[in-house]
Amino acid sequence: MKTVLETIRTGTPWLEKAGIDNARLNMEHLLAKVLNCRRMQLYMDFDRPLSESELAPLRDLVKRRRDGEPLQHLLGSVEFMGRDFLCDARALIPRPETEELVEKIVARFRGPDALPPPAAILDMGTGSGIIGLSLAAAFPDAQVVLADLSPTALSLARDNAAHLSLVSPRLSFIESNLWSALGNHQFNLVVANLPYINPAEIPALSKEVHHDPVLALDGGPNGTALIEQFLDSLAPHLLPGGLAALEVGTGQTAALAARLASLGFTSISAAHDLSRHDRFLFASAPDA
Repeated sequence: MKTVLETIRTGTPWLEKAGIDNARLNMEHLLAKVLNCRRMQLYMDFDRPLSESELAPLRDLVKRRRDGEPLQHLLGSVEFMGRDFLCDARALIPRPETEELVEKIVARFRGPDALPPPAAILDMGTGSGIIGLSLAAAFPDAQVVLADLSPTALSLARDNAAHLSLVSPRLSFIESNLWSALGNHQFNLVVANLPYINPAEIPALSKEVHHDPVLALDGGPNGTALIEQFLDSLAPHLLPGGLAALEVGTGQTAALAARLASLGFTSISAAHDLSRHDRFLFASAPDA
Protein backbone atom coordinates (compact mmCIF):
# COMPACT_ATOMS: atom_id res chain seq x y z
CA MET A 1 0.00 0.00 0.00
CA LYS A 2 1.15 3.55 -0.73
CA THR A 3 1.97 5.81 2.17
CA VAL A 4 0.79 9.38 2.59
CA LEU A 5 4.11 10.75 1.36
CA GLU A 6 4.27 8.42 -1.65
CA THR A 7 0.75 9.37 -2.63
CA ILE A 8 1.55 13.08 -2.49
CA ARG A 9 4.74 12.58 -4.49
CA THR A 10 3.06 10.55 -7.23
CA GLY A 11 -0.02 12.76 -7.52
CA THR A 12 1.79 16.09 -7.66
CA PRO A 13 3.43 15.62 -11.12
CA TRP A 14 0.08 14.55 -12.53
CA LEU A 15 -1.42 17.87 -11.53
CA GLU A 16 1.66 19.78 -12.69
CA LYS A 17 1.32 18.32 -16.19
CA ALA A 18 -2.20 19.78 -16.31
CA GLY A 19 -0.81 23.22 -15.51
CA ILE A 20 -2.18 23.37 -11.97
CA ASP A 21 -0.37 26.02 -9.94
CA ASN A 22 0.92 24.94 -6.52
CA ALA A 23 0.30 21.32 -7.48
CA ARG A 24 1.76 19.80 -4.31
CA LEU A 25 -0.28 22.11 -2.10
CA ASN A 26 -3.40 21.13 -4.03
CA MET A 27 -2.54 17.47 -3.60
CA GLU A 28 -2.08 17.91 0.14
CA HIS A 29 -5.40 19.72 0.53
CA LEU A 30 -7.25 17.00 -1.37
CA LEU A 31 -5.67 14.22 0.63
CA ALA A 32 -6.43 16.02 3.89
CA LYS A 33 -10.07 16.28 2.82
CA VAL A 34 -10.27 12.55 2.12
CA LEU A 35 -8.62 11.74 5.46
CA ASN A 36 -10.73 14.36 7.27
CA CYS A 37 -7.72 15.98 8.89
CA ARG A 38 -5.83 19.25 8.85
CA ARG A 39 -3.28 19.53 6.06
CA MET A 40 -0.43 19.93 8.53
CA GLN A 41 -1.38 16.61 10.10
CA LEU A 42 -0.19 14.90 6.93
CA TYR A 43 3.39 15.82 7.82
CA MET A 44 3.04 13.86 11.03
CA ASP A 45 1.63 10.86 9.15
CA PHE A 46 3.93 10.61 6.12
CA ASP A 47 4.54 6.90 6.74
CA ARG A 48 0.90 5.99 7.23
CA PRO A 49 -0.33 3.48 4.61
CA LEU A 50 -3.47 4.38 2.71
CA SER A 51 -6.22 1.87 2.03
CA GLU A 52 -8.02 1.50 -1.28
CA SER A 53 -11.14 2.96 0.34
CA GLU A 54 -9.11 6.14 0.90
CA LEU A 55 -7.29 6.16 -2.42
CA ALA A 56 -10.42 5.72 -4.56
CA PRO A 57 -12.12 9.00 -3.56
CA LEU A 58 -8.75 10.75 -3.74
CA ARG A 59 -8.29 9.63 -7.35
CA ASP A 60 -11.69 11.09 -8.20
CA LEU A 61 -10.88 14.45 -6.57
CA VAL A 62 -7.46 14.63 -8.25
CA LYS A 63 -8.99 13.89 -11.66
CA ARG A 64 -11.61 16.60 -11.17
CA ARG A 65 -8.92 19.06 -10.10
CA ARG A 66 -6.80 18.12 -13.12
CA ASP A 67 -9.83 18.81 -15.33
CA GLY A 68 -10.05 22.33 -13.95
CA GLU A 69 -12.63 22.11 -11.18
CA PRO A 70 -11.61 24.70 -8.57
CA LEU A 71 -9.91 23.45 -5.42
CA GLN A 72 -12.32 25.48 -3.30
CA HIS A 73 -15.31 23.67 -4.81
CA LEU A 74 -13.71 20.28 -4.22
CA LEU A 75 -12.94 21.16 -0.61
CA GLY A 76 -16.34 22.78 -0.13
CA SER A 77 -14.92 25.68 1.84
CA VAL A 78 -12.52 28.62 1.71
CA GLU A 79 -10.82 30.57 4.48
CA PHE A 80 -11.65 34.27 4.60
CA MET A 81 -10.84 36.68 7.42
CA GLY A 82 -9.99 33.76 9.69
CA ARG A 83 -13.30 31.95 9.12
CA ASP A 84 -14.14 28.91 6.99
CA PHE A 85 -16.89 29.85 4.53
CA LEU A 86 -18.84 27.31 2.52
CA CYS A 87 -17.92 27.54 -1.16
CA ASP A 88 -19.64 26.02 -4.19
CA ALA A 89 -20.86 26.85 -7.68
CA ARG A 90 -23.73 29.03 -6.43
CA ALA A 91 -21.47 32.09 -6.14
CA LEU A 92 -18.09 33.52 -7.07
CA ILE A 93 -15.11 31.95 -5.33
CA PRO A 94 -13.74 34.55 -2.88
CA ARG A 95 -10.52 36.19 -4.06
CA PRO A 96 -7.63 37.27 -1.82
CA GLU A 97 -8.15 40.85 -2.99
CA THR A 98 -11.61 40.88 -1.45
CA GLU A 99 -10.13 39.94 1.90
CA GLU A 100 -7.80 42.93 1.52
CA LEU A 101 -10.84 45.14 0.89
CA VAL A 102 -12.53 44.01 4.11
CA GLU A 103 -9.31 44.56 6.06
CA LYS A 104 -9.03 48.11 4.68
CA ILE A 105 -12.66 48.85 5.54
CA VAL A 106 -12.35 47.59 9.12
CA ALA A 107 -9.15 49.61 9.56
CA ARG A 108 -11.06 52.82 8.79
CA PHE A 109 -13.22 52.21 11.85
CA ARG A 110 -10.31 51.45 14.19
CA GLY A 111 -7.69 53.67 15.82
CA PRO A 112 -7.56 57.27 17.10
CA ASP A 113 -8.85 58.91 13.89
CA ALA A 114 -11.44 56.24 13.18
CA LEU A 115 -14.91 56.78 11.79
CA PRO A 116 -17.80 56.02 14.17
CA PRO A 117 -18.80 52.34 14.01
CA PRO A 118 -21.35 51.85 11.22
CA ALA A 119 -24.90 51.23 12.46
CA ALA A 120 -26.24 50.20 9.04
CA ILE A 121 -24.21 48.30 6.43
CA LEU A 122 -25.07 47.22 2.89
CA ASP A 123 -23.15 44.50 1.05
CA MET A 124 -24.26 44.93 -2.56
CA GLY A 125 -23.63 41.89 -4.75
CA THR A 126 -23.02 39.77 -1.67
CA GLY A 127 -22.54 36.43 -3.44
CA SER A 128 -21.56 33.90 -0.80
CA GLY A 129 -21.86 36.57 1.89
CA ILE A 130 -18.18 36.81 2.72
CA ILE A 131 -18.08 40.61 2.92
CA GLY A 132 -21.36 41.21 4.69
CA LEU A 133 -20.92 38.38 7.18
CA SER A 134 -17.31 39.37 7.93
CA LEU A 135 -18.46 42.93 8.59
CA ALA A 136 -21.36 41.66 10.71
CA ALA A 137 -18.81 39.83 12.85
CA ALA A 138 -16.53 42.89 13.02
CA PHE A 139 -19.38 45.24 13.95
CA PRO A 140 -21.71 43.23 16.20
CA ASP A 141 -24.14 46.12 16.78
CA ALA A 142 -24.69 46.90 13.10
CA GLN A 143 -27.73 46.09 11.01
CA VAL A 144 -26.41 44.38 7.86
CA VAL A 145 -28.22 43.96 4.54
CA LEU A 146 -26.82 41.39 2.11
CA ALA A 147 -28.25 42.00 -1.37
CA ASP A 148 -27.83 40.07 -4.60
CA LEU A 149 -29.65 39.56 -7.87
CA SER A 150 -29.09 35.79 -7.70
CA PRO A 151 -31.38 33.76 -5.42
CA THR A 152 -28.92 30.86 -5.54
CA ALA A 153 -26.09 33.09 -4.34
CA LEU A 154 -28.30 34.36 -1.52
CA SER A 155 -29.04 30.78 -0.51
CA LEU A 156 -25.29 30.22 -0.11
CA ALA A 157 -24.99 33.44 1.90
CA ARG A 158 -27.76 32.22 4.22
CA ASP A 159 -26.04 28.85 4.53
CA ASN A 160 -22.82 30.62 5.48
CA ALA A 161 -24.59 32.68 8.13
CA ALA A 162 -25.88 29.46 9.67
CA HIS A 163 -22.55 27.69 9.25
CA LEU A 164 -20.75 30.51 11.06
CA SER A 165 -23.43 30.91 13.77
CA LEU A 166 -24.10 34.46 12.61
CA VAL A 167 -27.85 34.10 12.03
CA SER A 168 -29.49 37.08 13.69
CA PRO A 169 -32.47 39.44 13.28
CA ARG A 170 -29.93 42.17 12.46
CA LEU A 171 -29.09 40.37 9.19
CA SER A 172 -31.32 40.76 6.12
CA PHE A 173 -30.94 38.86 2.85
CA ILE A 174 -32.60 40.69 -0.04
CA GLU A 175 -32.94 39.59 -3.67
CA SER A 176 -32.47 42.81 -5.59
CA ASN A 177 -31.34 44.02 -9.00
CA LEU A 178 -28.97 46.62 -7.61
CA TRP A 179 -31.24 49.14 -5.80
CA SER A 180 -34.59 47.83 -7.09
CA ALA A 181 -35.73 46.13 -3.86
CA LEU A 182 -34.01 48.42 -1.35
CA GLY A 183 -36.60 51.19 -1.31
CA ASN A 184 -35.35 54.26 0.54
CA HIS A 185 -33.06 52.38 2.94
CA GLN A 186 -29.94 54.34 3.92
CA PHE A 187 -26.63 53.13 5.25
CA ASN A 188 -23.48 54.36 6.99
CA LEU A 189 -21.36 51.92 5.00
CA VAL A 190 -22.02 50.58 1.50
CA VAL A 191 -19.65 47.95 0.12
CA ALA A 192 -19.83 46.59 -3.41
CA ASN A 193 -17.83 43.87 -5.12
CA LEU A 194 -19.82 43.79 -8.34
CA PRO A 195 -18.86 42.02 -11.58
CA TYR A 196 -16.17 44.00 -13.39
CA ILE A 197 -15.03 41.81 -16.29
CA ASN A 198 -15.62 42.86 -19.89
CA PRO A 199 -17.83 40.12 -21.40
CA ALA A 200 -15.51 39.90 -24.42
CA GLU A 201 -12.73 38.74 -22.07
CA ILE A 202 -14.68 35.97 -20.32
CA PRO A 203 -14.00 33.19 -22.89
CA ALA A 204 -10.24 33.58 -22.35
CA LEU A 205 -10.41 33.20 -18.56
CA SER A 206 -8.99 30.11 -16.87
CA LYS A 207 -10.85 26.81 -16.60
CA GLU A 208 -11.30 27.41 -12.89
CA VAL A 209 -12.98 30.79 -13.39
CA HIS A 210 -15.46 29.23 -15.82
CA HIS A 211 -16.89 27.34 -12.84
CA ASP A 212 -18.00 30.69 -11.38
CA PRO A 213 -21.48 31.92 -12.36
CA VAL A 214 -21.33 34.15 -15.44
CA LEU A 215 -23.65 36.53 -13.60
CA ALA A 216 -20.87 37.07 -11.07
CA LEU A 217 -18.29 37.87 -13.76
CA ASP A 218 -19.96 39.91 -16.50
CA GLY A 219 -19.72 43.62 -15.69
CA GLY A 220 -21.32 44.73 -18.96
CA PRO A 221 -19.67 46.87 -21.66
CA ASN A 222 -16.08 47.78 -20.75
CA GLY A 223 -16.55 45.78 -17.55
CA THR A 224 -17.79 48.88 -15.72
CA ALA A 225 -21.39 49.35 -16.92
CA LEU A 226 -22.93 47.60 -13.92
CA ILE A 227 -20.72 49.48 -11.44
CA GLU A 228 -21.60 52.79 -13.12
CA GLN A 229 -25.30 51.98 -12.83
CA PHE A 230 -24.77 51.20 -9.14
CA LEU A 231 -22.89 54.46 -8.54
CA ASP A 232 -25.48 56.59 -10.29
CA SER A 233 -28.08 55.72 -7.63
CA LEU A 234 -25.77 55.37 -4.64
CA ALA A 235 -25.95 58.85 -3.11
CA PRO A 236 -29.57 58.71 -1.81
CA HIS A 237 -28.74 55.48 0.04
CA LEU A 238 -25.63 56.78 1.81
CA LEU A 239 -26.17 58.68 5.05
CA PRO A 240 -24.26 61.95 5.68
CA GLY A 241 -20.69 61.07 6.57
CA GLY A 242 -21.21 57.58 5.15
CA LEU A 243 -18.50 55.58 3.42
CA ALA A 244 -18.67 53.74 0.09
CA ALA A 245 -16.06 51.06 -0.63
CA LEU A 246 -15.67 49.15 -3.89
CA GLU A 247 -13.52 46.46 -5.43
CA VAL A 248 -13.03 47.05 -9.17
CA GLY A 249 -10.98 45.71 -12.03
CA THR A 250 -7.43 46.62 -12.95
CA GLY A 251 -7.37 49.88 -14.89
CA GLN A 252 -10.88 50.93 -13.86
CA THR A 253 -10.24 53.12 -10.83
CA ALA A 254 -9.50 56.40 -12.65
CA ALA A 255 -12.70 56.42 -14.71
CA LEU A 256 -14.86 55.31 -11.79
CA ALA A 257 -13.27 57.86 -9.45
CA ALA A 258 -14.09 60.55 -11.99
CA ARG A 259 -17.68 59.35 -12.10
CA LEU A 260 -17.89 59.49 -8.29
CA ALA A 261 -16.56 63.05 -8.38
CA SER A 262 -19.12 64.06 -11.02
CA LEU A 263 -21.85 62.70 -8.72
CA GLY A 264 -20.69 64.89 -5.85
CA PHE A 265 -18.89 62.32 -3.71
CA THR A 266 -16.01 63.58 -1.61
CA SER A 267 -12.73 62.24 -0.15
CA ILE A 268 -12.36 59.92 -3.13
CA SER A 269 -9.29 57.71 -3.00
CA ALA A 270 -7.95 54.62 -4.72
CA ALA A 271 -5.84 51.88 -3.15
CA HIS A 272 -3.87 49.05 -4.69
CA ASP A 273 -3.86 45.39 -3.74
CA LEU A 274 -0.82 43.37 -2.68
CA SER A 275 0.02 42.82 -6.36
CA ARG A 276 0.30 46.62 -6.75
CA HIS A 277 -2.78 46.79 -8.98
CA ASP A 278 -5.28 49.61 -8.39
CA ARG A 279 -8.19 47.60 -7.03
CA PHE A 280 -10.18 49.55 -4.43
CA LEU A 281 -12.11 52.80 -4.34
CA PHE A 282 -13.32 54.71 -1.30
CA ALA A 283 -15.57 57.75 -1.21
CA SER A 284 -17.59 59.73 1.31
CA ALA A 285 -21.20 60.75 0.87
CA PRO A 286 -21.84 63.96 -1.05
CA ASP A 287 -22.16 67.07 1.08
CA ALA A 288 -25.75 67.80 1.97
